[in-house]
Amino acid sequence: MTRVTIHEAKTHLSRLLEEVEKGGEVVISRRDKPIARLVPIESSQPQLKRKPGRFAGQFELGPAFFEPMPDDELARWESRGE
Repeated sequence: MTRVTIHEAKTHLSRLLEEVEKGGEVVISRRDKPIARLVPIESSQPQLKRKPGRFAGQFELGPAFFEPMPDDELARWESRGE
């Protein structure tokens, strides 16, 4: 665990974040009184390893998939982003 002052934390934030990313912990103090702790965020979902071709042969895209959308359907998709 690393202890730093507020000034040191502001000055060396990038380095401290790298330390936290590696599993470390940083305590930020004001006049010897700890006020904050930087720790890694624990992911609530396990990271799945991506595997190219994982779904090969499980579904097929027909030629219609590559055709332009009809104007009315395209307009509905575009309006969803507003």
